[in-house]
Amino acid sequence: MQIEQIRLSQTGKEQLVKLKRRTKIKNWNVLCRWAFCRSLAESTRPSPVPIPADSSVEMTWKTFGGPNAAVYLALLKTRCRNDRVELTPESLNQQFRLHLHRGIAYLAGNRGLQNIEDLAQVATLEA
Repeated sequence: MQIEQIRLSQTGKEQLVKLKRRTKIKNWNVLCRWAFCRSLAESTRPSPVPIPADSSVEMTWKTFGGPNAAVYLALLKTRCRNDRVELTPESLNQQFRLHLHRGIAYLAGNRGLQNIEDLAQVATLEA
């Protein structure tokens, strides 16, 4: 059970552009990893809202996860089990997209996040 392709919404893309500018992190996938983990840190489930795949930002799961792709998938599955979400390919894809976009929105909306040091501080304070 694996997620193959990830395409962001236009809103998610615009928020990532903002984050790239602030943090100077050049790669979408690195920011997406931070965002995914940020969402997983929340105790609540992400709202089940429709998220369009209407941007030009697309990556494979392998690109998203890099050498730790299996770890990210295990984190997603564990979260789905904890949230009592059935582990089907469709639900995993949906939950991943919801967590990814929620995390991107949280990071982009954090006015205190102005550089990469702030991003690291957010991660350690909320851990």
